Amino acid sequence: MMAYQPIEHYGIIGNLRTAALVGMAGSIDWLCLPRFDSPSVFAAVLDDARGGRFRIAPPSNDMRHKQFYWPDTNILITRFLHPGGIGEVEDYMPVGGASGAPTDQLVRRVRVVQGRMPFCLECRPAFDYARAQHHTSISEDGARFDGPGMSVALVASIPLRRNGEGVLADFVLDEGQSATFVLRLLDPGHDAGHSPGTGEAEQRFRETVTYWQRWLSHCTYQGRWREMVQRSALALKLLIYEPTGALVAAPTTSLPESIGGARNWDYRYCWLRDASFTLYALMRIGFTEEAARFMDWLAALARRQVRA
Repeated sequence: MMAYQPIEHYGIIGNLRTAALVGMAGSIDWLCLPRFDSPSVFAAVLDDARGGRFRIAPPSNDMRHKQFYWPDTNILITRFLHPGGIGEVEDYMPVGGASGAPTDQLVRRVRVVQGRMPFCLECRPAFDYARAQHHTSISEDGARFDGPGMSVALVASIPLRRNGEGVLADFVLDEGQSATFVLRLLDPGHDAGHSPGTGEAEQRFRETVTYWQRWLSHCTYQGRWREMVQRSALALKLLIYEPTGALVAAPTTSLPESIGGARNWDYRYCWLRDASFTLYALMRIGFTEEAARFMDWLAALARRQVRA
């Protein structure tokens, strides 16, 4: 088990359909698939012992951590600084099927930028808020987790070993080396697929970079604190459910404002007050398409209510 992390120690990634929280210790502690309001696959942010997580990090605790985003994108970098080297985990979710890849997947690329570093991987899903059991199987391409009504695959460029209903791996990378891991939602009857090679992984990364930088290029704000304003815009964009244009108030549920408090609502739905503040902020800096799509969604919802 790991200690609970302060919420400010988490970065967010997403694909405009769902989002994941990635801790500074390299652990994905919240992810629902395939949508924001789907049951959780990882929920250690709520229950450290049973909630499920996907962690990649060096085994030593004697190191510094740092998190930041690739410039002008929602690709999150978690950096580990150790006397023996510097390693990074790049986390992102392809948007719009970059490189023809399915949208319901999460990519974790581990790199060593200096020296030589060992890493430990632990992937332990807990479907349906840890209420559902699942079966784990290992193949040469990685691992498969089959639960009631949902199957998830972890394709890996290194061998995995089973540990209970989760999987573990230990590996060492030298300077300039990388390893790629892809967690993807499986359609019924489909296999896990292959792990992307170095070239394919780099192409997928670059296309995701291009998507976010192209979107951000429409920002018209030129005032002070431009970098902070743009970073806020990127975070707000992650709260938009692209198929409809609706906005979620937040990607999480059951996190009380104070420990033991009652204000622990599910924020993975559209709260009109919160959405109006978000749209006003985006419109002020040039993102008018998001407002138009939201109004289309709201009008369609109103017509549906009238017919009912």
